[in-house]
Amino acid sequence: MMKAIPYGRQSIEQEDIEAVIKTLQEDFLTQGPKVREFEELFAKYVDSKYAVAVSNATAGLHISVLTLGLKPGDRVITTPITFAASANCVKYGGGEVWFADIDPDTYLLSLESTRKLIESKPKGFFKGIIPVDFAGLPVNLQEFRELADEHRLWIIEDACHAPGGYFIDSQNKKHMCGNGQYADIGIFSFHPVKHIACGEGGMITTNNEEIYKKLLSLRTHGITKENMSENHGGWFYEMQELGFNYRLTDIQSALGITQLAKNNGGVKRRNEIAEKYKNSFQGTIKFQSLPPNTYNAHHLFVIEVDDRKELYDYLREQGIYAQIHYIPVHTLPYYKKIGYQNADLSNSEKYYTHCISLPMYPTLSDEEQEFVIEKILSFIE
Repeated sequence: MMKAIPYGRQSIEQEDIEAVIKTLQEDFLTQGPKVREFEELFAKYVDSKYAVAVSNATAGLHISVLTLGLKPGDRVITTPITFAASANCVKYGGGEVWFADIDPDTYLLSLESTRKLIESKPKGFFKGIIPVDFAGLPVNLQEFRELADEHRLWIIEDACHAPGGYFIDSQNKKHMCGNGQYADIGIFSFHPVKHIACGEGGMITTNNEEIYKKLLSLRTHGITKENMSENHGGWFYEMQELGFNYRLTDIQSALGITQLAKNNGGVKRRNEIAEKYKNSFQGTIKFQSLPPNTYNAHHLFVIEVDDRKELYDYLREQGIYAQIHYIPVHTLPYYKKIGYQNADLSNSEKYYTHCISLPMYPTLSDEEQEFVIEKILSFIE
């Protein structure tokens, strides 16, 4: 019998293990040189000026909204089809979350729905937008930047699904997810089912030096040694603002460095898997569309079916552990109590009734994928 096939999983090889062991034998387990090395390599990889490693992507989202000046009562727009953290970060800062609908084919935050929501309110009503590169598909941030500039809004790109993804703008320039050209800040996740596994961890990217320095401060309790003079000893530091302990360790960074080096190969393999799914399901089963001039990093491969619960149960009986991404955030009990009854989020709600994420990870074998495809097609037929 075929072994259990999850929807996603990490790939830890001998070189990853050796890198962690070597770090365990060094002087620094945290706040050491590996963190900075990882940040520099990651910034270079996504083509941003700065990168700040954090304990997880949720922490990164939290200090990012604070860095961009979120105040209690400020309103921020995001998508309902995302993990709750994309919205929760606004609540952490005392802000209000407003949801715009998704595009029914790409499953990304709809530019038209976002524009309609913004223009339904007075100027200055909203402060920012958090678009999500859902499933690894990049949002066209050039279009969102034009909208944001028109209404003086900031943008945080939630790129947790998309390291290695990119889109090509109207000037024929390639933009890696999180490169900071159109968004003020980019956020990445290093959870084990993501492309780069650190156990837990995250990275914030930006091209703005002022934002970068603020992020560094908030990551470490708001403490700095920058103002130390010859009148102070080497122990001197100042806490200039209320920050947090959101640091990543050198152990995790060592693993992140070796994982990052393999990401291009991993994304290439993910796209090979996606193409095989598409060729098998074309004309039979709906799947996420790929806009022109866009390269999907494929954290997920999502299909839509009419009898989703039955397919989900059937696949589990076959040892295929598909998953659902995501329950729309506005329907979760906490957000439901806030009240979104009047919001037009019909595309998101319809998507949720049909969506199911299939196995998608670089070490998925051809034999395993063929087994998954065979079982799905036999169920549909």
